[in-house]
Amino acid sequence: MDKVLVIGGGAAGMMAAASAAEHGAAVTLLEKMPALGRKLLITGKGRCNVTNIADIPTIIANLPGNGSFLYSALHAFSSRDLMAWLEERGVPLKTERGGRVFPASDRAADVVAAFARALDRLGVAVVTGQTVKAVSTAGGRACGVVTADGRAWPADAVILATGGASYPGTGSSGDGYRMAAALGHAVISLRPSLVPLEVAEEWVADLQGLALKNVAVAARAGGRTIGEEFGELLFTHFGLSGPVILSLSNPVAAVLRSAPGAEILIAINLKPALDAETLDKRLQRDFAKFARKQFKNSLSDLLPARLREVITDLSHIYPDKPVHQITREERGRLAGLLHNLTFTVTATRPLAEAIVTAGGVATKEINPSTMASRLVPGLYLAGEVIDIDGYTGGFNLQAAFSTGYAAGRAAAADKVENNDR
Repeated sequence: MDKVLVIGGGAAGMMAAASAAEHGAAVTLLEKMPALGRKLLITGKGRCNVTNIADIPTIIANLPGNGSFLYSALHAFSSRDLMAWLEERGVPLKTERGGRVFPASDRAADVVAAFARALDRLGVAVVTGQTVKAVSTAGGRACGVVTADGRAWPADAVILATGGASYPGTGSSGDGYRMAAALGHAVISLRPSLVPLEVAEEWVADLQGLALKNVAVAARAGGRTIGEEFGELLFTHFGLSGPVILSLSNPVAAVLRSAPGAEILIAINLKPALDAETLDKRLQRDFAKFARKQFKNSLSDLLPARLREVITDLSHIYPDKPVHQITREERGRLAGLLHNLTFTVTATRPLAEAIVTAGGVATKEINPSTMASRLVPGLYLAGEVIDIDGYTGGFNLQAAFSTGYAAGRAAAADKVENNDR
């Protein structure tokens, strides 16, 4: 039977399979893991930030890694189109701060289940536990794949949607890059994107697991600010993570690559709603309230317990000093820490721990309207295997869904043209 083969059952692959089937193709989806959507299940802390309600120019701006390549794909299948597609298939959605869109249930599993139902209704043959080793060609054209068991799977068109090289435990182990390279495609060097940061300060381990909300964070290098974010931050045993850090990791990683040895600082404003004068007045009120206590016991209204211990140490104010004896200079030093708690970045975490893989198949070798390979007729690419990456907020998943939709639609049309010839 003439058909389209999709390699990979993640966000891009499931959308590509559904799109190809909706446009008239007989579709088989091959996924090497035991079930579909493994990485999708853990996105957004298991809540699945499927997209962002921002307009197309804003989405492109939030995809600094070749976002302009997606102009046609986003117009063909926008965030609004994706939201309608999901809601029509039984996934009510909600929009949160920053335009982030989640399933109303806060369950990523509901998104994966909706795709599974849609693929079943469309007659897509989903085959799990099948690792694809290579894309087959005949006369320079993609004509199927070969799986690890040596079986040949013929097809009229093949969609490569194998994901990136981060979180390999979910199946994203870089297979697609090797297959694309074997077919002659250039693969831009892989690097982590949206990744936690390691810092030099050993005392950060004392804060492991502590999450802060509504903090302002700036990344600085060479005396200039290279990025600013506002939101949630998480301390880890090795350094810093959380949404604000993941977003700042892109410019930080760029400096680490381009200027090895450059000093990179992460500065956290713990009280961004209070300017210097207002913060000083707040400290004076707290010190008046706790006038009979020691300094180490005077910050309970201001900071979480573990952070109080760290700030007390860094302030160089004697912990047992009576609060009423604290000088204006010491109070100013404390305020400076609260507005500028600084860490020195030493590295990003490894690619395997990144949310997104930057790098991948060069966009210049892919038709932006159809996701068709410019080198191998009958081959289409979708999702993270392409050299596209962006910030947190639903932008990377939208890129996966839009490219998957475009690839599926075009591959189905390719199949029809082959039948006509």
